[in-house]
Amino acid sequence: MTGSPRTDAVPHAVPEQHDRNRIAFDPSTADRSDPPNPERATPQYVRPARAASRAELGAFLRSRRERITPEQVGLPVGRRRRTPGLRREEVAQLSGVGVTWYTWLEQGRPINVSAQVIAGIARTLRLDGVELEHVKRLACVPSTATLRTENAVDADTRILLDDFATLPAVVMNGRYDVLAYNELYARVFPALVACPRGRRNLIWELFTRPACCNPFHEWFQECQGVVGVLRGTYARNIGDPVWVAFIDELIEVSPEFAKAWAAHPISLTRTRVKFFRHLDVGVLHVRAIPTDLVSSPGQRLTVYVPQDEETRTRLARLAEPDFVPSAPHVHAGL
Repeated sequence: MTGSPRTDAVPHAVPEQHDRNRIAFDPSTADRSDPPNPERATPQYVRPARAASRAELGAFLRSRRERITPEQVGLPVGRRRRTPGLRREEVAQLSGVGVTWYTWLEQGRPINVSAQVIAGIARTLRLDGVELEHVKRLACVPSTATLRTENAVDADTRILLDDFATLPAVVMNGRYDVLAYNELYARVFPALVACPRGRRNLIWELFTRPACCNPFHEWFQECQGVVGVLRGTYARNIGDPVWVAFIDELIEVSPEFAKAWAAHPISLTRTRVKFFRHLDVGVLHVRAIPTDLVSSPGQRLTVYVPQDEETRTRLARLAEPDFVPSAPHVHAGL
């Protein structure tokens, strides 16, 4: 579909293309001690499943439509409004598209979408730049292939990690699986690195670790940030069975994650100020500085830089060779 569709236009169906040659990744194979593989296979490419991508697009548009009030777009409120936010026909009218076409778009039906039409809908729903790119990624499904994350951490990156002797540093993939880390990171997050390799995941730690032992001091803000980044990364991996299983399991075990996920937050990976609780040294005030690894697409190196002298002193104590941590508080099932 090109340009703004007419109100009476009949949506044009696009035939499904089946995904083949997907290779599932077992996160249990990733470990800090795994030796680098000099004969790494060429990264595999995964084409997102179109049906799942359309469903994700529809759910996202509904979530944004429901947050816009009639007053914000100059419409009368009316006495009978059973729908929170705007109605579908109102969004269609304001965006210059057909009601049937927009309804089908939210329902995830296979219809053609142009960048011009998406831009009009984005203006109506008041999407910011990050949200607009998210919608484009979900809607423009023709031929964009997504690079499957490579989870083997190369030797040079491991050397770089160890060079950050006075700063906690970690390598994660788009699902926040912890792939490699230095010694100081292990001392800051002892419970996380002690998890089985298949469960060594920052989001799993955030949403399943009991409050008494959860290292995230500002828990709610941390949830909003990581789930927003995860949503954006998920849009580039829709249809990947590993991703589907990961999200489904988190939704099942954590009502808080299910609620946050259903809100469709979208945010960029960027530097953030964080506060972590540590059993032995107290609260650590740091800035997380993430860097995408060009040599390993899909991997991200994050270094935590102290933001005050007290935190520097506490990290120095953790880094001491003779530091002995307190016995961990063990919870059954974690």
